[in-house]
Amino acid sequence: MLRSVKPPAISEKPELRAWQRMLSGRRLDLLDPSPLDIEIEDIAHGLSRVARWNGQTIGEHAYSVAQHSLLVEQIFGLIFPRATPEQRLSTLLHDAAEYVIGDMISPFKAVVGGDYKSVETRLQRAIHLRFSLADGAGDDLRRSIKRADAVAAYYEATRLAGFSEPEAAEFFGRPRGIDPDRLELMPLPTRSAQTRFLERFAALDQLRSEG
Repeated sequence: MLRSVKPPAISEKPELRAWQRMLSGRRLDLLDPSPLDIEIEDIAHGLSRVARWNGQTIGEHAYSVAQHSLLVEQIFGLIFPRATPEQRLSTLLHDAAEYVIGDMISPFKAVVGGDYKSVETRLQRAIHLRFSLADGAGDDLRRSIKRADAVAAYYEATRLAGFSEPEAAEFFGRPRGIDPDRLELMPLPTRSAQTRFLERFAALDQLRSEG
């Protein structure tokens, strides 16, 4: 008579970790980020170590998202000289979520789809709350930041990432009225990019508090 043999118990899979430990000691939940777990020092540290263009840029150092953020804020100020400190602070932090999720190039974002965008949106919302910025920034401001971002992308593409001018113009548009010689496009060492990002944040935050 055959006897059935009870199969061994299958251990349950451990719960997937959805948080990241920051150097500040904060533990940031990626799926439900709390503004209380966000520190500007962590953002500056992370962004200064995330490479734009997947690292495919000229120079001894990677061109970081921290330096890109500084460039976009500078261009935003040139295009909109009457912008408020709060608007410029929102511009400086427009890619701040990338200190956690990295800088994914646009073609890959299109392949990944909505999941990436939903995580990015939640993180950006928490960052806005943390620094008392208008949630979502408003459609007009978003469009203005996007305009400055496109100018930055054009000059990064042509000066650093090997794009021809016609190719860059096709993807980002051709800038008008911005002198590239006034822009700092040479990739900075990590520590310099981190320090400059923190200094610019502090300066804008101080101007906002005085307004």
